[in-house]
Amino acid sequence: MLSFGTAGLRGPVRDGPDGMNVENVVRATAGLAAWLIKSGYAGRTVVVGRDARHGSEAFAEAAREVFAGAGFDVIGLPEPGPTPLVAFGCRALDAAAGVMITASHNPPADNGYKVYLGGGAQLISPDDREIEAAISRVEPASVPRTTTTDDGRGDRIRGDYLARLATRFPRSDNPSVRIALTAMHGVGGALAVEALAHAGFTDVHPVTEQFTPDPDFPTVAFPNPEEPGATDLLLATGRRVDADLLIALDPDADRCAVGVRDGDGWRMLTGDETGALLGEAILQSAPAGSVVASSIVSGTLMHTIALSRGFDARRTLTGFKWLVRAGEPLVYAYEEALGHCVDPDAVRDKDGISAAVACALIAQSWHDRGGLSAALDTLMARHGVHVTGQRSVRFDNTADGAALLRQLRERPPTTVEGFTVAVADYAERTDSLRTDGLELAGSDDAGGTLRVMVRPSGTEPKIKFYGQVTRPADIDTVREVRKRAVTTLQRAIDSVLDASRTEEPNR
Repeated sequence: MLSFGTAGLRGPVRDGPDGMNVENVVRATAGLAAWLIKSGYAGRTVVVGRDARHGSEAFAEAAREVFAGAGFDVIGLPEPGPTPLVAFGCRALDAAAGVMITASHNPPADNGYKVYLGGGAQLISPDDREIEAAISRVEPASVPRTTTTDDGRGDRIRGDYLARLATRFPRSDNPSVRIALTAMHGVGGALAVEALAHAGFTDVHPVTEQFTPDPDFPTVAFPNPEEPGATDLLLATGRRVDADLLIALDPDADRCAVGVRDGDGWRMLTGDETGALLGEAILQSAPAGSVVASSIVSGTLMHTIALSRGFDARRTLTGFKWLVRAGEPLVYAYEEALGHCVDPDAVRDKDGISAAVACALIAQSWHDRGGLSAALDTLMARHGVHVTGQRSVRFDNTADGAALLRQLRERPPTTVEGFTVAVADYAERTDSLRTDGLELAGSDDAGGTLRVMVRPSGTEPKIKFYGQVTRPADIDTVREVRKRAVTTLQRAIDSVLDASRTEEPNR
């Protein structure tokens, strides 16, 4: 059976119990509906949206009809659209739940079924296990389905979302920032262009080859802005139009990658670098006592900035289901995988559209001072150079990955690239950060620090290595220090990976 996981279902579109198909969508929706009724939400509003992947239209129709057949007030978004619209609609309409048919940045053969509960946040335990149990009791052939009609409420969600952006972010008068943007063959392009225009940014140049939704994703091997080569066309467009800011959305537009001018060319920022820029900007006008959150696998620059300003900075487990529950009043949350929640009062999840608007406004404020590269240099000169990166190791089965973690637990390295390190086993923690991962952290004689987090993927048979190197620097040396730190970090991750594969202690 296709298992009901972190946010719902995800898998290849195909027949059978292990694929995304109408029968499994009917089963999942009936189980979710039964759980909602049991939990006291009978007859309440449910929002259903979809992207443009293979099967999405049929899956969304099935979900709407099953909810309607169970007596719920169903609001369906009439056209393919970004995931943040469903999260926004859930919160704005006080819906009991929302379902988004999407596989986000998965390969073209996949689709998925993402669930939001009240307030527009992703579900957590024990709700997910209870819903999974309810799904297991469903007989799809006996599930009642009622045809739904478009009554205009789904259309209004889009307009209300844009109106919210206009109140959340000030309009820039006569902005001079030129933007290149890719939708990565997904459903966020049109809304992003309109949202940027509402904020005053009309000098926007889409990557035409990737702007129209296409479920086959013909120009990218893997439709994820983090993947090598995925932003090549965006970088080429940026060079061609002489852009100041590059924006890459993932296919369902809940993630946002940012590219900037860097010397004579352009480069894509890491999620941690973008997170620091957004966090710094948001905290400038945030009320005292505000909460910001980042995940344990993310870098610590934004966290350091928040603490230096006296704000409540918190770390959570990986995933926005935890990040948006970090504490109140939450003003910003992010994780290194290009997810940014810049308006938690409206969208309690990552939102690439609103993040793109926020980044454009920051770029405009720095346009005459060297752009976002200069903004980042200023932060690192003040708080230290923070360089982050990651590596993934895939396995044929989860047992091989477990063996790698076991090796590190039993024979951890004590020095890595000149850093004296100690290991913290997160599986032994007794607080909310307990997880099946390890952290190697330490320092060197030059005042630098190293941190490598090793954890298994929650969705695939692979182990992920997340690293960070910090170094002191001033504004005159920050770029050279960052360049050297990048090399050091790559070698450090290689060293930890080697230690995880050897039978002898790596000391």
